[in-house]
Amino acid sequence: MEESYFKGRGSQIQSSNKFLKAQYVTDHIEGLDERLLENPHTQIFLETPKKILNRVDSPDLGFGYSMNPYQGCEHGCIYCYARNTHEYYGFSAGLDFESKIIVKKNAARLLEQELMKPSWDAVPIMLSGNTDCYQPQEKKFEITRSMLKVLAQYRHPVSIISKNSLVLRDLDLLQDLASDNLVHVYISITTLDEELRRAMEPRTASAIKRLKTVEALAKANIPVGIMNAPIIPGLNQHEIPAVLKAAAEHGALNAGMTIVRLNGSIGKIFEDWLRKNFPDRFEKVWKQICAVHGGNVNDSQFGRRMRGEGQEADAIHQLFRASKKKYFAGKAMPVYDLTKFRKGGSLSLF
Repeated sequence: MEESYFKGRGSQIQSSNKFLKAQYVTDHIEGLDERLLENPHTQIFLETPKKILNRVDSPDLGFGYSMNPYQGCEHGCIYCYARNTHEYYGFSAGLDFESKIIVKKNAARLLEQELMKPSWDAVPIMLSGNTDCYQPQEKKFEITRSMLKVLAQYRHPVSIISKNSLVLRDLDLLQDLASDNLVHVYISITTLDEELRRAMEPRTASAIKRLKTVEALAKANIPVGIMNAPIIPGLNQHEIPAVLKAAAEHGALNAGMTIVRLNGSIGKIFEDWLRKNFPDRFEKVWKQICAVHGGNVNDSQFGRRMRGEGQEADAIHQLFRASKKKYFAGKAMPVYDLTKFRKGGSLSLF
């Protein structure tokens, strides 16, 4: 690893932004007389959006709406598909994504406005879906908690996905929702290898802490599953059985997976990271990622983009299916009870 490596950050570069006419770039660092990059401090930007619910039309995903209280994510996961969305704000998908965090302080109020509409019918909403709703800044701003309060008041179903043990702070609200079958929580566990986790997901909770979080949620009677995602051929696909076994032993009721895809700027960011962290197996990993996406590292085709194709992808899915059958037989998340929704609302929290 290079001496100038930015510890605590996933991306080591500022990728170019296709929406900007003029910008500093570091694509050819060898041609620069002065160093343009340094490990940035986290900056907070406050936004007051007009809506918080996003309709999800992708047939690959099992939910109809998502809501994201934060844009950008300090976790810094190198493979994160949400990096590309940071470019819409004029930022880089690289270091900017994990250091310039946009906070939507009016998220709970916007959510309540949607739930109070006579036309709204209860349908599970994914809390996050883009960036982690329990990322480090949530400890300060408590926007996710304020949104859960709204959901609990209106008895509205919600699904949560996170890598952070901070979710346990909200056990009281989660237990309240779980009492009416209104919540599913998924903890993302990519690897049990701490060396790989620290490099690939530098500001996330350790794998052990995530498993303890699964265990704590299960003991509190909150339906919890895991996402073993993304699977990166040549880096973590061999861990699938161990991850699912550990998750099941800690109380997880379900497990899902996706295969990595490096769309947009993520390809360049991931390539740079892979060369610096795993130079000895760069060619192997890069070629295997290409192999599951028809010769490319990216794929945008619905139905194929998150599953991959070809022999390598088939082998990964077979291993996952066999592991899930072995460790999750007879387990399942409870069905949401949509009849509990208080249509039209009740007394406002605000």
